[in-house]
Amino acid sequence: MTHRERFIKTLKCEPIGGQVPTFELVFFLTMEAFGKVHPSHRAYYQWKQMSRSEQTLHMNEMAQLYVDTAKKYDHSAIFIHPNPGDFESTQWLLELIREKSGNEYYIMMHGDPTWAIPDGDSMFDFSDQMYEEPEKLNEQSQQRMENMLEFARKLDSRGHLLDGFTLCSDYCFNVNPFFSPDKFEELIVPYLKGVIDGYREMGYYTIKHTDGNIMPIVKQMAYCKPDAIHSLDPQGGVSIPEVRRLIGDDIALIGNVNCGLLQTGTDEECRADVLRSLQQGMERGFGYVFSTSNCAYTGLALERYEMMIDIWRKYGSYDHYAENFGK
Repeated sequence: MTHRERFIKTLKCEPIGGQVPTFELVFFLTMEAFGKVHPSHRAYYQWKQMSRSEQTLHMNEMAQLYVDTAKKYDHSAIFIHPNPGDFESTQWLLELIREKSGNEYYIMMHGDPTWAIPDGDSMFDFSDQMYEEPEKLNEQSQQRMENMLEFARKLDSRGHLLDGFTLCSDYCFNVNPFFSPDKFEELIVPYLKGVIDGYREMGYYTIKHTDGNIMPIVKQMAYCKPDAIHSLDPQGGVSIPEVRRLIGDDIALIGNVNCGLLQTGTDEECRADVLRSLQQGMERGFGYVFSTSNCAYTGLALERYEMMIDIWRKYGSYDHYAENFGK
């Protein structure tokens, strides 16, 4: 099977045997790994002033960087960050990645219309509006959802280059969700479920991402039926066995390697946590994608990420799990 085929079967919670798939929502360490700036860190305020040949060089380098990252670390999926981000450049980037890699990799991008934790400048006003004018927030959510579904339909009409959307609105702090379960039901669930249903009708898969403590709202997230939940943040008290107990076996799980330990822990602590994640993720024999509990972010040591990947390569196989795990 290709990486893409293995990833899709995992999202469908079908047994695959062999190596557990892996990927990162973002791999920001491209400067250390390849000597090149990550696509999302490039300033494109001069994009419209560039000649077509300059734009072509930029787009080709970005597409190649995504493919090179997947090849180097055996990622099964590529999450793109369209830059400058308009429809035509996004289509162009997808075409280039497919041209360079064929159908080897599952390709996804952000597509979440739901509200996330507001920033510090708007948190007070947003919190007030949640209780005083929730209908206005819902009107905006409805429009955002329709806009994203229209974008997906337009992409689909140009050829099914994208495999799915990752819904990246963060709902939770480490201690608890920003939204109470009641407010989550009122302001998030209708539009999360609506956009997932809409994408599915077009043949797209969905992964719901949020960091932090999702446990008070994880059943509501599962009700919306994403194909997978990411990132299962242990710093927010999230464990794979407990999530599985609460939501069953029909939704794939992604992540759970403690990013905090990868950055600040000892090698021994990191190794133990990676092995724990693999053990708990592979326990059922299907429906698990190995990754960090956030992303390979700026400031994380490349050698720590590569140590994590080396452990996964050695122990992250369903076929050899029973005899090799923990040795």
